[in-house]
Amino acid sequence: MKRLIIITLILIAATAYITVKYFNNLNTSGVHAGNIMRTIPDDAAIVFEFTNEKSFYDIYKGNTLINNLIGEQKVSDLDTVRKILFDNAALTTFFTGRNVFVSVHPSQSNEVELLLTASAAKDIDLTEFDKLAKQPKTGMVITPLKIGEKRGYNIYFNTLKKRFYIINIDGNIFSGSFSKDLITRNANYSFNRDKPAFLLLPDQQNSNSLANLYVNYQRLQPLFSQLFKDGNTDIFKPVRLLPALAALNLNFKNDALMFSGYTNIEKEKAGTYLNVFTNQQPVSNQLKDIYPSTTAYALNLSASDPLKFSADLDDFQVKAGLQKEKSALFQKVKTETGLNLTHEFAQLLGNEFAVVTTRFQERMAIINVKNGSKLRPLVVNISTMITDDVGQFNYNKLPFFLLGDAFNAFKRPYFRVVDNYLIIANTTKELESYNDTYFNRKFLNKNEDYVKFDNLLAERSNVAFFINFKNAQQILKNGLKEDFYFAYKNNSLSWKNFYGASYQFAATDKNFYTNFCLLQNPADTTVSKKVY
Repeated sequence: MKRLIIITLILIAATAYITVKYFNNLNTSGVHAGNIMRTIPDDAAIVFEFTNEKSFYDIYKGNTLINNLIGEQKVSDLDTVRKILFDNAALTTFFTGRNVFVSVHPSQSNEVELLLTASAAKDIDLTEFDKLAKQPKTGMVITPLKIGEKRGYNIYFNTLKKRFYIINIDGNIFSGSFSKDLITRNANYSFNRDKPAFLLLPDQQNSNSLANLYVNYQRLQPLFSQLFKDGNTDIFKPVRLLPALAALNLNFKNDALMFSGYTNIEKEKAGTYLNVFTNQQPVSNQLKDIYPSTTAYALNLSASDPLKFSADLDDFQVKAGLQKEKSALFQKVKTETGLNLTHEFAQLLGNEFAVVTTRFQERMAIINVKNGSKLRPLVVNISTMITDDVGQFNYNKLPFFLLGDAFNAFKRPYFRVVDNYLIIANTTKELESYNDTYFNRKFLNKNEDYVKFDNLLAERSNVAFFINFKNAQQILKNGLKEDFYFAYKNNSLSWKNFYGASYQFAATDKNFYTNFCLLQNPADTTVSKKVY
């Protein structure tokens, strides 16, 4: 009996030790991630976190997913830094097994700049770099560097014929970049130890994740301004305005990059159009089944309670200073037609409404309604009919005030009611095009690649962005700055190798559960034969 008690006590002690050790490790992971990310300048839009260890690289060995995401030249640059610098015997023990944070920053040049940030496994004496500089045939020329109070090194890679700058940011945290301007900004950045610019993952989630993606949505706008000629493309525009931070986990798949996690609204900041959807429940997405086969990109919006959506949209528009204009418009409608349009439209509004842009740059809105036959006399009453089926609204900005910011492009659109859908467009030609699509079933979901892509997506959401890269090619050619489009079109590794991308928000607890998916194009199995 005494022996049994002793064995039991030993087992209890061992269990307690293992439990404490386990949770200490989790806390260490989370704390370290937070400490490192605080040092990253807050103009970063995106941060990708992974572990610098062989197992991670082995997973993606021979796989071009991440390479296509980052781009051919930057992949080559980062691979050189890893193999020649950090895998050198003098430094490998300090950085192997450590989490690396690759952040994306806008710049004044025609480049998207990357910053690498990591902590050493133990305090590293900067003289280790001095010793490395004295080694022969390392493929590098290393010289000391000082920016303000920060010390570091200027490293010239012989194979790349370019310089990489690395500095000791804080304690055992180091940052590096090929951009002298970015590393200087980082050296002079006064970070807030108490408030990181990114949402942090829970400790256990961080420890168990293969890789993570962090997004500061409002920092995406400067990035898009750098990529696009006018900086005001409507591709993913609402999400770039959202005051929110996201932390997403990578879900491994051979032919797709899939991230899922949470987007937390920054409540202290002014709300935007997408905030209205946080008060809804996720809705099963059906409108995508009638997207045209020529769809380049689309925004699908879903409301489980259309009446509440209309009321919340009204509150949002009042706070945005639009009450006077909105009230004057709907009072005019009521005076001239007798309709209380906001109330009657909300009663007929269905659960989904979408704005679709085709590869021909046609744009139309597809609005699900509860009863098309009841809606038709309502919209006819506020329109001038051109044919028995097609009319034009008599009043300006009705779609914007009835459905929100995503419909701002439709000032006095033409309309057609088809079954239980209200279709609106800025020209009759666009309406005719969709009419042909609808009745001849020329839908995107007839394409096998789209079906494969769609199978990866969440079935329910409140906000869903979609882009088909092949269909969007001409739009990207017209919109992207010349250097960026050239890299997109001509580099062997680029986003052109993806079939499509989707970003989905599903409301939960006044925030959003988030899914991001990029599906790679299937490998070309065609064998070319010589012609003699």
